Amino acid sequence: MPRLALLPLSGLATLLASTAFAGDLGPLVTPAELAATTEAPIVLDIRTKGYAEGHIEGAVSAPYGLFRGPEDNPGAVPPVEKLEATYETLGLDPARPVVIVSQGDTDTDFGAAARVYWTLKSTGFTDLSVLNGGATAWVNAGLPISTETVTLMPTDLNIAWNDTWTADTAAVSDVVAGTSKAILVDARPPAFFEGKKAAPAAARPGTLPGAQNLPYTEFFRAGATAIDPTGDASALKARLGIEADDEVVSFCNTGHWAATDWFALSEVAGIENVKLYPASMVEYSHTDGKMANQPGLFTNLLNQLKGGN
Repeated sequence: MPRLALLPLSGLATLLASTAFAGDLGPLVTPAELAATTEAPIVLDIRTKGYAEGHIEGAVSAPYGLFRGPEDNPGAVPPVEKLEATYETLGLDPARPVVIVSQGDTDTDFGAAARVYWTLKSTGFTDLSVLNGGATAWVNAGLPISTETVTLMPTDLNIAWNDTWTADTAAVSDVVAGTSKAILVDARPPAFFEGKKAAPAAARPGTLPGAQNLPYTEFFRAGATAIDPTGDASALKARLGIEADDEVVSFCNTGHWAATDWFALSEVAGIENVKLYPASMVEYSHTDGKMANQPGLFTNLLNQLKGGN
């Protein structure tokens, strides 16, 4: 039988009766910091598998798919009413700190945690952290795991979407058309940026005209699955040509890799006015909008035969 828990991390932190917690873990937290915290955060385990075999004590299972769109447009944001119902079922409350835990076996896993972080932030959560390196880092640190299923008390919420950190297809199309301005940052590996590969759900390969390529992998040290916690805002601004209040839009195929770029630029480096284009190239490629680096029909077919898609 699942255990009804009002507060998680019972064996790792002092349980508090109040829902108001002092302090702030910050956007990135190490396993040691999480184990030592007295904030008693809600720990969201967003892995699609592995929770039953072992998880951080007190963690709630909240698979990544709960925060994603449908199969044909996985980067789309679920309707707010659906997110609200999900949060209530999970027992989430914007007044409580939340730590998001992905698997952490590969560097792409970080994007899942960053995307959930962005979703929660955009719906009113302010005390958010990502466990750097995910569940794998926790286990590698020799910290204990539990196989006991945790169910929090359901909540009753009234959330709204704050689009401060969101760019939609209409806004991106305006940038491409030249009727508005933004620095477009393609977080995908170079092969996607160059039009040699495309996501299966994309209608066309290529990138947004005028976009710069800043692969999400650049925020990880070689071979690491934890993001580099030292964000150099000056270097990033110089590289991307960010001046004053320039708007920056991070995109990829489905808003997953782009969430890592957004997190690194906005939350780690502290650069303001950075937005995530959640539906990204999968949605944009189905419009009649202009594309850059779009190969010709023969070249595209050849790329596909080589396994480019």
